[in-house]
Amino acid sequence: MANTRQAKKRIGRNANRAAINHARISRIRTFIKEVEAALTAGKKKEAAEALKKAQPELARGVSRGVIHKNTASRKLSRLSKRVASLG
Repeated sequence: MANTRQAKKRIGRNANRAAINHARISRIRTFIKEVEAALTAGKKKEAAEALKKAQPELARGVSRGVIHKNTASRKLSRLSKRVASLG
């Protein structure tokens, strides 16, 4: 249990940051799911458009520090590859 005033403040702040970070990660996942849904439906044009929207969200997640740079790069690469192969 927190003993000092400062430690109590940190507990509250950490909870707020965790909620914000969770919302950001959830938003990124939603954009990725839109791409995957278009891919499974076999709609290349929609998948490409969804990928264009997901790309800046992944980049924003990296800049905010909620996901690692390599993770975003890997996800983007795999999605791009799947969209291209839909041909």
